[in-house]
Amino acid sequence: MARDYYEILGVSREADKDEIKSAYRRLARKYHPDVNKEAGAEERFKEINRAYEVLSEPEVRARYDRFGHDGVNAGAGVGFQDMGDMGGFADIFESIFSGFAGGMGGPTQQRRRSGPVRGDDLQLDLKLDFREAVFGGEKQIRIAHLETCEVCTGSGAKPGTRPRTCSTCSGTGQVRRVTRTPFGSFTQVSTCPTCNGTGMVIEEKCDNCGGKGANQVAKQLKITIPAGVYDGLRLRIPGEGDAGQRGGPAGDLYVQLTVNEDSEFQREDLNIRSTISISYLQAILGCRLQVDTVDGPEELTIPAGTQPYAEFKLENHGVPRLGNPVNRGDQLVTVMIDIPNPSKLSPEERKLLEELAKIRGERTGKGGIEGFLGNFFHQR
Repeated sequence: MARDYYEILGVSREADKDEIKSAYRRLARKYHPDVNKEAGAEERFKEINRAYEVLSEPEVRARYDRFGHDGVNAGAGVGFQDMGDMGGFADIFESIFSGFAGGMGGPTQQRRRSGPVRGDDLQLDLKLDFREAVFGGEKQIRIAHLETCEVCTGSGAKPGTRPRTCSTCSGTGQVRRVTRTPFGSFTQVSTCPTCNGTGMVIEEKCDNCGGKGANQVAKQLKITIPAGVYDGLRLRIPGEGDAGQRGGPAGDLYVQLTVNEDSEFQREDLNIRSTISISYLQAILGCRLQVDTVDGPEELTIPAGTQPYAEFKLENHGVPRLGNPVNRGDQLVTVMIDIPNPSKLSPEERKLLEELAKIRGERTGKGGIEGFLGNFFHQR
């Protein structure tokens, strides 16, 4: 006579869905054939699956409660159409046994881990001054990364020994298990527990690296910053990341650049902007003066009658084009005119300005000399 399904799961007839699910998880984990090698474990596992299959589906459970085993045996029909109607059976089964392939399809293929593995990439943040970004140059940086152990040359094994192929997975790094349930066969592909997916077993570990095959090392590097780099640019330094495993190549180092602002210059694509201030007399009469550039002082000619906010160009004093430093932008110089406060004018200056106003036929009026100067320069 078949055992009662409630008795099999160890729950009462009033148990709710969560209690039934919890009981199933606990028992399935305990009696799974790959975990429990005792005689009768596989049959018990099938019994547990069948009990959960019936009690987890409300309509099937109601039929079982009313008619017993006859109500759910073959002929009565459980009524499942697909895996989505299993009351969460597949999800529970997957959560218990990691690597569950899911559904009735073939096994999930996992990447073979026993071959060479590339090392991880690393990133370093580096701040540059404005002129360093414009002209580039060499920078000393300090990094910490994994380097292949010099004693065991990356094998992880003590010198004079070598790793052996894992007998559990035959060097594949994976184990595959097929579980038969009332719903079909489920294939589970998981990492080999003996070698942790490496496919090799180290019996005598290297004393220098503890069997890891690599050590954390602090290192100084001299890197070249190309001319014309900009804020947010990321430079790649090949092979300076972490060492690879089992003969795999090292990862790369990425240097993330941040360019500090400059008090005198502002970058605009390949052009550099700056501002100079001149006196009203220099603006009226014109002048020649020294202007700061990233290359050093340069002479700039200010023509007579220059108005406020006039812009002048110093060719080829901008930012070199990244990858083609011969091609440079320009420096754009904006002129500001310093109009003096009338209260700070000397008597002689005031007298000369008043005479100039009369010559030009302009009345200073309410604004006084300051108003006259404001009219003289057509503000934009």
